[in-house]
Amino acid sequence: MIRFLVLVCALGINGVAVAQGSSAVRPAITGIAHVTFYADNLQKSRAFYGGLLGWEQVPAGDPQPGVRFYANHVQYIALKPAPSMGLSDRFDSVGFSTSDAEQLRKFLEVHGVAVPPSTTVDAEGDKSFEVKDPEDNKVEFIQWGEHAPKGDRAAQDRVSTHIIHAGIVARDRAKLDRFYKDVLGFHLYWEGGSGPGRTDWVMMQVPDGTDWLEYMLYLPSNPMREQLASAYHFAPGVESVTELDTKLRQRGWIPSSNERPPLLGVDGKWQLDLFDPDGTRAEFMEFLPVKEPCCSRYTGAQPSSKAEW
Repeated sequence: MIRFLVLVCALGINGVAVAQGSSAVRPAITGIAHVTFYADNLQKSRAFYGGLLGWEQVPAGDPQPGVRFYANHVQYIALKPAPSMGLSDRFDSVGFSTSDAEQLRKFLEVHGVAVPPSTTVDAEGDKSFEVKDPEDNKVEFIQWGEHAPKGDRAAQDRVSTHIIHAGIVARDRAKLDRFYKDVLGFHLYWEGGSGPGRTDWVMMQVPDGTDWLEYMLYLPSNPMREQLASAYHFAPGVESVTELDTKLRQRGWIPSSNERPPLLGVDGKWQLDLFDPDGTRAEFMEFLPVKEPCCSRYTGAQPSSKAEW
């Protein structure tokens, strides 16, 4: 009898070890899923995202108010009605695609991250959950279901078919690295600054893809609305910003006073900044650098326009 109890206890301990071991395996995190902002005027936003950019418009769906604009079948910009007009901080959340949302939820729980008790499943079969990063940014992880919108818009109608990165305001790089790098497995893709000895931008690439999250480290302690709207941004990738400029002008785009002409960034890539009706920056960026970057070398694969992830 004693031998039997010892055997049962041993099997129980081994079972716990196996369960904990499986929870400690991180599933793939493959790229940007969405960036969500608050909008004051959804009608004006529809003209920008659906008209000028040519992205597929899909209602956010119950119980989420607002609208989504799909660059492809697994990436979108989501807009929510603002709780009050004229908000300074219009950022709501950033989302990343994962191969297994429930496994990732368990993985984060094992690593001491506060997680919800379970994932949620929406009408399209997408599984997701939300957490907060160390600087209180809301981060969502999504496992796509079988019914993601395919869209009726032809690829040539879309000025970009791949959102390659998102930017967030960052204060403490070390704290963010402990979450994104040490726990989630993001790695440094490139870093640089506007002058010698400065680090203003830190690009952290997802562990299983080419998209990245950019820490925007240069803001003052009390930034103005325009500074926040530029820092909390998203970046659609393009083959050529010159061709993009031509296509936008053919659609009636007239650059505003704060929309710069094509600019060669210190990271060696051409970019063109647009601003949506609420001032949120869309940093269109070429997929490939045309010269050696300043400050540091790229350490990961470059993105492309591919429609499958």
